Amino acid sequence: MPARRNAPPGPAPRRTPWPASASRPLVSPLQPSVVYVAESPDALDAQYEGRAAGYAYAREGHPNADVLAAMIDSLEGASGGIVTGSGMAAVGVALLGLLKAGDHVLGGDQLYGRSLRLLREDLPRLGIATSFADPTSAEAMAAALRPATRMILIEVVSNPTLRVADMAGIARLARDRGVLLAIDNTFTTPRGFRPLAHGADLVIHSVTKLLAGHSDATLGYIAAADPALRAPLAAAAATWGLTPSPFDCWLAERGMQSFALRHERAEANAAALADHLAGLPGVRRVLYPGRADHPDHARARALLGARFGTMLSFEVAGGRAAANRLVRGAPQIAFAPTLGDVATTLSHPASSSHRGLSAEGRAGLGISEGFFRVSVGIEDIDLLKADFAAAVAAAAGQGAP
Repeated sequence: MPARRNAPPGPAPRRTPWPASASRPLVSPLQPSVVYVAESPDALDAQYEGRAAGYAYAREGHPNADVLAAMIDSLEGASGGIVTGSGMAAVGVALLGLLKAGDHVLGGDQLYGRSLRLLREDLPRLGIATSFADPTSAEAMAAALRPATRMILIEVVSNPTLRVADMAGIARLARDRGVLLAIDNTFTTPRGFRPLAHGADLVIHSVTKLLAGHSDATLGYIAAADPALRAPLAAAAATWGLTPSPFDCWLAERGMQSFALRHERAEANAAALADHLAGLPGVRRVLYPGRADHPDHARARALLGARFGTMLSFEVAGGRAAANRLVRGAPQIAFAPTLGDVATTLSHPASSSHRGLSAEGRAGLGISEGFFRVSVGIEDIDLLKADFAAAVAAAAGQGAP
């Protein structure tokens, strides 16, 4: 019998509950759901009031973020950490969640470029005053405090000049003055330094970088030593929409599994590459905390032990023209304004992270047109040495365009 034409459509499929299982997945499931279904208004009340665990709306939190936060918590010796949509979102959560109009923030004068911009240009529009001081000197930081100072924001190792903060002195200062101390630990990572164990009130990460490690997830993290601070931080993240993508959290969780191995190899490469660069004709200076000629080497050794990190910076003569030749002379090294990837990347602060500063402002930080930052990866060290030797030779006009 021939099929009927124009037969009425069948019933539309309906959503069905997730299958129950006596076992659990080995790999964390990716849960991109924006909303979660509650049994009743009473059950939803229980969640929001903290009497039951659960999720309601992904902007307020989701499982993939919580799994990742717990992993970073375990490294930082923290609890109740919050994953955010980016490293700058984590900085924003600290400021928006804990400060109000009339407060003052004291920043280190060598913060990441976007952090500097946030403090210089955006917070004053909200009625929050800001100023800056040299974090390598607790005395300089003390002199810059005001009666309205509510928070100090610094990096352990600065970006991109790799100066090492006087952490012990600044932690004492913050404690004595009743000021919150927030530490951006992105460069150092928990393998090098654990701020909460050294008197910090807040620890911040750009998870995008070394923790995730593959340049495919944009995320941040913030945790507080005092559990009472978590509620305002979480509220700021949800209210300002600073919460992360489940997919990025899932990717970062996979990256975290290899973090210790990646860090170990990249750190060894960084030490070897720093010494190699220092011996190349045409290199004016190399900045790596593990080298004896670093201005803060003694402090770095006392603070970090042998964990001098995966980042280094160096400078060549010749200005922007030489910088262009150097980048073109190293096509195997990605020229990209990032750090923490498995592969080595090269960045030029004057044209990327610190382009918002005036030439005078950059010069005051020691950032010239010939200044480069290197995020060292896990490649074969002999290949890296050869690539950078060719790049430095090219900067000097020797055999490269």
